[in-house]
Amino acid sequence: MYFSKATNTELATILEILRDGRAQLAEAGVDQWQGDYPNVEQIKEDIANGHAYLFNADDHETVGCVAITSAPDNVYDTMDGEWLIQTENYLTIHRFAILSHHAGKGYATTLFKQLIAHITAEHPEIDSLRIDTHVDNKAMQHLITKMGFTHVGDLNGVYRHNDKCYVYEQVINR
Repeated sequence: MYFSKATNTELATILEILRDGRAQLAEAGVDQWQGDYPNVEQIKEDIANGHAYLFNADDHETVGCVAITSAPDNVYDTMDGEWLIQTENYLTIHRFAILSHHAGKGYATTLFKQLIAHITAEHPEIDSLRIDTHVDNKAMQHLITKMGFTHVGDLNGVYRHNDKCYVYEQVINR
């Protein structure tokens, strides 16, 4: 398993992974990603800013995607909660998705571990990692807490008017 920075030629691949993720969430009864987020413009911006990554199996087949964004992340400006540490040296994990035909194979856990290892190795200046997920996305909440993140607050209406999300943080350097 490995991941690589996405390029403009991989835009369609990322969009397909996110469409598949949207469908998986809908099938599970989770209202996350059912509106216009994430959208084409967001993904183009992720790629242009070097934030978009693709996950690949050892046979080079693409199995998922993620965006790693740098501070400040204004998504959290209205968070109801408190960070574990007050810092401007953090990265945020957004738009994490694994293709449905790869579900149940442990890819999400493996890739999350590799992602955290990559971030800590490539960004020694980072004090923490931040992530959020929809209140009904129990699978992602389980993965996030299994990976050592702590629930630090809630977001209301950031991605869509009535959405509620849980916000998590993991302290890296302390």
